[in-house]
Formats: sequence, C-alpha cells, structure tokens
Amino acid sequence: MKEFIETIVKALVDNPDEVDLNEIQGERTTVYELRVGAGDIGKVIGKHGQTAKSIRIIISAISAKQGKRAVLEILE
Repeated sequence: MKEFIETIVKALVDNPDEVDLNEIQGERTTVYELRVGAGDIGKVIGKHGQTAKSIRIIISAISAKQGKRAVLEILE
C-alpha cells in the first residue's frame, strides 16, 4: 500500500524527491504520514480538499478488503 500511495502522490507534485511517506502499523489500523515539499502541499490536498479526499477513499477501500483500517495524515 505504501508504494501505491507514493506512486500517486509523486505523480501529482512538482518535486517527487521531496515526498516522504511513513507507515505506522497497528494491530487493526495503519497510519500513513505524508510529507511533501512546501510548494506541493496544495497539489496533494487539491481544490476544496477533493484530491486528498479521493486518495483517502481509495486507501480506505483497499484496506477494508484486507480487514484493516487505514488513515492518511498529510503533514507540513
């Protein structure tokens, strides 16, 4: 899943080398902490938060099929 998220985010931003994704595994939940370059945060969040919402929906759907919960945190 981590590689999947990185691929999507790196395609959205201008500085893919600055994308940092940390995966924290819990018993039932996985938290993904995403950091991008300062100029790229708007591209990941999108207009009215739609891009971030879409990414979160995809991650949740994939995780639900695996019987887990996933949370994506976008950090500055």
